[in-house]
Amino acid sequence: MMSETPEQHVKQDEKHPFFGRIRSFVHRRAHITPGQQEALNTLMQRWAIPYQPALLNFEEVFERQAPTILEIGFGMGETTEKIAIARHAENFLGVEVFNAGVGAMLKRIEQSDLKNVRIIQHDAVDVVNHMIPLESLDGIHIYFPDPWPKKRHHKRRLIQGPFVHLLAQRLKKGGYIHCATDWENYAEQMLEVLSAEPLLQNTANGFAPKPDYRPQTKFETRGFRLGHSSWDVVFKKV
Repeated sequence: MMSETPEQHVKQDEKHPFFGRIRSFVHRRAHITPGQQEALNTLMQRWAIPYQPALLNFEEVFERQAPTILEIGFGMGETTEKIAIARHAENFLGVEVFNAGVGAMLKRIEQSDLKNVRIIQHDAVDVVNHMIPLESLDGIHIYFPDPWPKKRHHKRRLIQGPFVHLLAQRLKKGGYIHCATDWENYAEQMLEVLSAEPLLQNTANGFAPKPDYRPQTKFETRGFRLGHSSWDVVFKKV
């Protein structure tokens, strides 16, 4: 399932030590339902990949050869499930740290028979840095990451130059990165950071229309009723 050569493994932690110390999340005492806990207890071995610093072989992980999409921070898995059902010819590798979300996603995988989804429960920066081969991904989804709205916490935001560079390196030529947020300030930061990455090119003139494949979430719908907005940015590797 995993392989690694010295030529493939780029030690970005040495280049960007920032990512070895600061996490874009904090561990919270989140409520977990009995069903989610049962899924963690019984389904992790079947659908989850343990974190270890060795590069994945996607063909072995998914037991087929297909385009692979990385989703960072899938939350409770509602969006991931809908996209994976609609795009069943593609593989989806979801990365999430919180037990409740991982348990919920495991339940969705079983209930919807999603053979094209796998999970890694670990910090996304470590996963990208140590487990995702260079030029191996066809797409990356990062939907509604923690906005860290207070200015003094902006350094914790996931979408920053060094991390975007790591992501761009792992995209195939023509592969895409799609980010979405409902915080305008963070949307502007996303657009600025991705525009500054020389390996990427904007697919739109500024913010992109929401692609049809990204379903509108319940949280998003509630926000629209309150007069809020959301923004999408979609860049491709050149």
